Amino acid sequence: MALLRRIPRRPAGTQRLGRAGEKHAARHLRRSRYRILARNLRTRVGELDIVALAPDRTTLVFVEVKTKAFNPAAPPPEAQITHKKQRKLIQLVEQFAAQRGWRDRPLRIDVIAIDWPEQGQPTLRHLENAIRR
Repeated sequence: MALLRRIPRRPAGTQRLGRAGEKHAARHLRRSRYRILARNLRTRVGELDIVALAPDRTTLVFVEVKTKAFNPAAPPPEAQITHKKQRKLIQLVEQFAAQRGWRDRPLRIDVIAIDWPEQGQPTLRHLENAIRR
């Protein structure tokens, strides 16, 4: 008897879709041997979706997750990361690393983009070092 694999349903609502995308991204990172250190860290400046330790166990990776309902006519989710958002993420990472004494560690900002169709599996793209400091 074959094991049934659960196909995630697309959640209703933008916030629920975003939370489901972050959960899906965290699962992908764990399966890729990243160690999740924190999720949804809020500061005065903004929020970091995921902070993880890379498989090399030295590089700290700050992950911005963008999820959207799949629409082939629309731009991909990663297109939502404007120059303003990039500057804000860099500021967040610098602030967070300074507070924790992590400035001497290798730091990286990745983006995980997820297209979530009405039916079927979401498509995930992990863009390593997508935003350069």
